[in-house]
Formats: sequence, C-alpha cells, structure tokens
Amino acid sequence: MSVNFDELKACGFNRQRQPNYFSLRLKFIGGHITAEQLGTIQRVAEKFGKGYVHLTTRQGIEIPFIHLDDVDAVKKILSTNFKLGAKVRTITACQGNSVCPSGLIDTQKLAVEFDKRYGERELPRKFKFGITGCPNNCLKVEKNDIGVKGGVKPIWHSERCNFCGACQAVCPEKIITVDKAAKKFLLAESRCVHCGKCIKNCPTKSLRGQIGFTVLIGGENFLPIVFDEQQLYEIVDAALNFFETNAKSGERYDKNSCSL
Repeated sequence: MSVNFDELKACGFNRQRQPNYFSLRLKFIGGHITAEQLGTIQRVAEKFGKGYVHLTTRQGIEIPFIHLDDVDAVKKILSTNFKLGAKVRTITACQGNSVCPSGLIDTQKLAVEFDKRYGERELPRKFKFGITGCPNNCLKVEKNDIGVKGGVKPIWHSERCNFCGACQAVCPEKIITVDKAAKKFLLAESRCVHCGKCIKNCPTKSLRGQIGFTVLIGGENFLPIVFDEQQLYEIVDAALNFFETNAKSGERYDKNSCSL
C-alpha cells in the first residue's frame, strides 16, 4: 500500500522512529482547550495510543503511537472538534487580561483573530506567532517570528502629583526623574518599556496609562507602542508580505536579517 507521508504530516501525523507509527500533533489556539476536547483526547490516547499524551512547547498536545492502520479512524473521531494540520505553527498566548491580574490586553481574542487571518497562510516556512498580555513576558514572545506584547504608555497628570518619587523608585529602566523641591517630573519616553510599574505604584493616581501593543519582529522591537488594533494587523500584514516575498525556503526572521 502506497502511503503519502507528506499528506499525513500536513494533517499533524508526524512519523515516529518505530515503523508505521505516528505522533499526532493537535493545534490549540492560544493554549485554549475545552473539557470536551480533553475527554476526546483521552479516549483516542487510550484506544489508539498508549494511554498518555505529550505537551509540546507551543501549547499543543501530541498523541504518540498511533498506528498507520488507525489513522483514518482517528481522523474521523477528531475532525468535528479539532483542526488537524496547520500552515502556521500554533499561535501561542498567555491567558491575558481575562484571567491574569497583570494582563493588559485580551490575548485569547487576538490569538483567535490571528489564526483567522494568518493560520492558513502559505509561507516559505512555518511561521511562529506569540502573544503575551504584559511586559512580564511569561510567554517569551521574542522567540517567535512575530511577537505581540501588551503594554501601557504612562501619561502624567501634573495637578494630582505630589512629587513623592515612588515612580522613580520602581522604574526598572531608571528613566524617571522627580525633583520634589523644584516640582519637576521627567520621563524619557523613547526609552520606556511600557511596563506600567510607575502607574501601579503612584499613590495619587497622577500617572495613568494608555494600553496598547508592542510588536516584536525577529525578537526585536522595531516600532513604538501602537494603540489601535487595526494598525496592529496592518503591521503584521506588512511583515508577512515582506517575508513571503523575500524569505528563502526554511529561512526565519531574526534580528540580524529582518527589515521592513
């Protein structure tokens, strides 16, 4: 029997070292998995695998030891609740502001939208997206071809400020200077990492924030923070179009070769 291994791989069935066995990689957008899906995975792993699964580094699940003879049966079971195969690697995301106290943006909403827009895009190689909700950067988005990080731009309201210096003390970049005697506040905006620590620690609420998105391409921040979601997609579109036109097969964005 002739086996089209490329077609199987396109559906997520990756060959194992054991002949005629495959490890099935399932795609989950932003690491979001329903209880119903977990139940289905359990049944498949118990019936067709060896009763266990493997968690991937990109928030996916693999079911190993699926025999070639069982591939069609497994595909039939999973086809209703799972998306098998992907042109773009799984779009990873933290839980964002819907769950995490530090979250600034709705990472899950963005991950779903990114998958709709880019999940089936044909590119010179599989492309990696990562979305993290705040500058704590739990997801390490710089490890992706394109990363999106929630951020907040501090805006100073002079009439509320008592020049206590709390913001200066907590700023990790040391870009805030407060002179209580002269009643002066200075912030070097061009060096701000938009972490929001100054805002959180201001006792008089004289620092307030405008929440936005920081975009990293090839691990580097090429642009200032943007506040409009549509502008975010325009930036990603431009980066993908450049990559599609100029990248060689197997090439990735990186900080040494990436430009727009």
